[in-house]
Amino acid sequence: MSTVSVTAPASQRKKATTLTFRQKKERGEPITMLTAYDYPTALSMDAAGVDSILVGDSLGMVVLGYENTLPVTMEEMLHHSRAVARGAKSALLVGDMPFMSYQADVNDAVRNAGRFLKEGGMDAVKLEGGRERVDAVRAIVGAGIPVMGHLGLTPQSVNQLGGFRTQGKTAPAAKRLLDDALLLEEAGCFSMVLESVPAKLAEFISKKLSIPTIGIGAGVGCDGQVLVTHDLLGLFERFTPKFVKKYADFNGEMIRAFSEYLAEVQARQFPGAEHSVEMGDAEWLEFVEKVNK
Repeated sequence: MSTVSVTAPASQRKKATTLTFRQKKERGEPITMLTAYDYPTALSMDAAGVDSILVGDSLGMVVLGYENTLPVTMEEMLHHSRAVARGAKSALLVGDMPFMSYQADVNDAVRNAGRFLKEGGMDAVKLEGGRERVDAVRAIVGAGIPVMGHLGLTPQSVNQLGGFRTQGKTAPAAKRLLDDALLLEEAGCFSMVLESVPAKLAEFISKKLSIPTIGIGAGVGCDGQVLVTHDLLGLFERFTPKFVKKYADFNGEMIRAFSEYLAEVQARQFPGAEHSVEMGDAEWLEFVEKVNK
């Protein structure tokens, strides 16, 4: 018989910080992270006790219906970040910097990262890439903004990578990935996402780094795990990555609920008397008399 641990209510938990991440790694305690894009989801995650919430640019696909993450704008990210920040008070909140908000110019990168904290209510930002992003990471960290790195399958580089493909499967590619991880650590990242990376390699990198790694499709050897919530809940049906475990089938349940509602409306079974508001008999009679005069 499986048991579920009971977490203290969000109001009783201390606010998670970048120090929380480092301490968990030192103690060998797995870090839990999920994506959220709205207030009610963030509220539920905070109540469940998740360590960190990522407002991911994955919202472009699972919320806004884009083909990939590339069209997502800063304004869209800030809009959803604010909603999440209103719902979650204990989790460490990380805003995902969208495509071309940090790649072209280091000064733009710092300004846009600052907007996530100043306007979006985030505690930190995440950006993709290795050695080519070191200058941006250093500048953002130098401005007092915590940065989470992201290596392996980096969705903003999907066209360059030739699709959503596992990275680091050859010896040279694995070595480059390790080198990039060490460079990002040296540049000041407080943690790092490893996405769609061979489990052996992800575990090796995790042991080499003093900062925590958060895996997604990178095996159990990482210091923590993250999933896209819409995948976890079975809400995004366009495709499901191999590394996703569905903990619910919300899409199927929503279709069932919507279909039942349609059937009851069409059969005039809803709304029933218990869902309706009525006037008192005396008031109704007075109304009818006034109308019929």
